[in-house]
Amino acid sequence: MKIKQHRAIPKEYKLKAVTVSQTATGKYFASILYEYEVTIETVQPKTFLGLDFSMKALFLSSDGISAEYPRYYRQSLEQLKREQKKLSLCQKGSKNRKKQSIKVAKIHEKVTNQRKDFLHKQSKQIADAVDAVCIEDLDMKVMSQALNFGKSVMDNGFGMFVSMLNYKLMEQGKHLVKIDKWFPSSKKCSVCGIVKKTLSLSERTYHCEDCGMTMDRDYNASINIKTEGIRLLLG
Repeated sequence: MKIKQHRAIPKEYKLKAVTVSQTATGKYFASILYEYEVTIETVQPKTFLGLDFSMKALFLSSDGISAEYPRYYRQSLEQLKREQKKLSLCQKGSKNRKKQSIKVAKIHEKVTNQRKDFLHKQSKQIADAVDAVCIEDLDMKVMSQALNFGKSVMDNGFGMFVSMLNYKLMEQGKHLVKIDKWFPSSKKCSVCGIVKKTLSLSERTYHCEDCGMTMDRDYNASINIKTEGIRLLLG
């Protein structure tokens, strides 16, 4: 069987397990687990970044940068609908149905690979740039059900992004700080600290009636998340 090996395995690595899996498109993958010793020195944080979750953009950072997340699922939706319709017309158990099932699976696989590639690049860029990243401790499954995100959830991999970011930071001795989900990041003014009693989801611009500050709602939240993360990490 032909394999693609991206790098040589050092001799001192100990092989622990090999897991072989097959995708819906018929591709085989071998996940190889090695054990090795490494010393990671904990970084004393000097640079911080706050990230506020965004359904459309993935996140908005405290330095004003949006991830501008491409909607891979929505981009493939029309093609997916066509191929799924063809699949529904195929006779069950036929060779044509099997071939069509693979076509549908390939579309899903492409979307998954595009999403993973984007999230890997974004998480690596951030992990390399700062010493500590501050985020809210969100339950994405509960949020999607409560707020009826629908298809938008198919195009947003924030949970996967956080997992990638976490291990990339840990590999460098850096920090991922999770803020309590009840922390009023959106309602709090990042300039004077006043907390609004109410703030509807439709209000995309934050305006503080006390100090007069006006800015994008998510940008304001990301600054608050960063400030709270610094407080928690440094005391």
